[in-house]
Amino acid sequence: MIGLILFGVFIVLMLLGLPIGVAMGLAATLAIGLANVDTFWFGLLAVPQNFYASLGKYPLLALPMFVLVGTIFERSGVASRLVDLAIAILGRGPGVLPVVAIAVAMLLGGISGSGPATAAAVGGVMIAAMTRAGYFPSFSASVIGASAAIDILIPPSIALIVYSILVPGASVPAMFAAGLFPGLLFGIALMVPAYLLARQYNMGANEASLPRPPFWRSLKEAIWGLAAPVLILGGMRAGLFTPTEAAVVAVFYGLFVGMVIYRTIKIKDLFAIFRDAGELSAIILMVVALAGIFAYSLSTLGIIDPITEAITSSGLGEYGVLALVLLLLVLVGMVLDGVSIFLIFVPLLMPIAAFYQWDLVWFGVILTIMVAIGQFTPPIAVNLMVSCKIAQVQMETTIRWVMWLLLAAALVLLLLVVFPEIVVWLPRTLGY
Repeated sequence: MIGLILFGVFIVLMLLGLPIGVAMGLAATLAIGLANVDTFWFGLLAVPQNFYASLGKYPLLALPMFVLVGTIFERSGVASRLVDLAIAILGRGPGVLPVVAIAVAMLLGGISGSGPATAAAVGGVMIAAMTRAGYFPSFSASVIGASAAIDILIPPSIALIVYSILVPGASVPAMFAAGLFPGLLFGIALMVPAYLLARQYNMGANEASLPRPPFWRSLKEAIWGLAAPVLILGGMRAGLFTPTEAAVVAVFYGLFVGMVIYRTIKIKDLFAIFRDAGELSAIILMVVALAGIFAYSLSTLGIIDPITEAITSSGLGEYGVLALVLLLLVLVGMVLDGVSIFLIFVPLLMPIAAFYQWDLVWFGVILTIMVAIGQFTPPIAVNLMVSCKIAQVQMETTIRWVMWLLLAAALVLLLLVVFPEIVVWLPRTLGY
């Protein structure tokens, strides 16, 4: 009964329009209070204790720092210089600009790890360029929204940091290493339908007439952006700093590039940058803290065990249960953001993963891919919202293009399920 009240109140509050974090916190507080009716106020002491415990974790310090990194690089002009370099390498022609957009999004994923920030940075440069070259705005928005989703797989990744905090058996370095190859596969898979669709519908006809940037000048301009992932990931691998410290190093590197090298960020711009990053970080951390209360209520009120037992004894088998979990995440990914999905469902799914002895690092990457797919699956797709706003198109106009990109992502997911070594080989080789 308490479990029904918990989920019932949570769903009702969301339908009433309350933020997800607030809905989780209020529903969990009510459930905890009702479970301790005789000692109501004493039982509620668990609420502030778990609120603090959810935030009092060292790896979580990296989250606001990487949010700030994404904001800094979004405004520093790195994206436009990476675009010029990619065009200088690949040349001009129909279907090239979508490939360039995806490649640049993958590179920025190695800097910020934030999908919406990459969608804004790459979309601000590429959508206008693709429109001038003759691409449909709805197609451009679809490509940018899908390519920005890669960022939560390629390290450093905010989503992987959140997962590692929720799952003690999956460290941040292990998750970062595990996400690298799947992120590259994801990006390559998106390039194929993007290129073929552009050629099929004769988009980009004006592209060949546009000038090709000179290679060496483009490389010189883009080298600072290319060096950022090497600095962040190479420094962590060399043991120079932890993932949390790497986030701080990335902030100062981004400010140095934006203010000293490119000079696109002025001192007067710093307040707006810190404000935007602070607001987004506060929202994420508030959801994390309130979700901690929700997870506590699930574990202490005896709700998880009956759900786990019902699923594992359903007769579906290991792969049937995995398919059911993935279908569930696809559905919730259409209406919830990635961090909220992790915070709500990881406590429920960990006992199932333990029952089937799934590798926690592999399972985390699989969950992250599902979250990435949700970020560009209508109707609520945070990356697609950003790119559609830049392209000034309605989200429903992107469905004809997004469906092919979703199919490519689904094939990558199937490949990782069938061949889990693609995920676990690198972290195992590096000793994580």
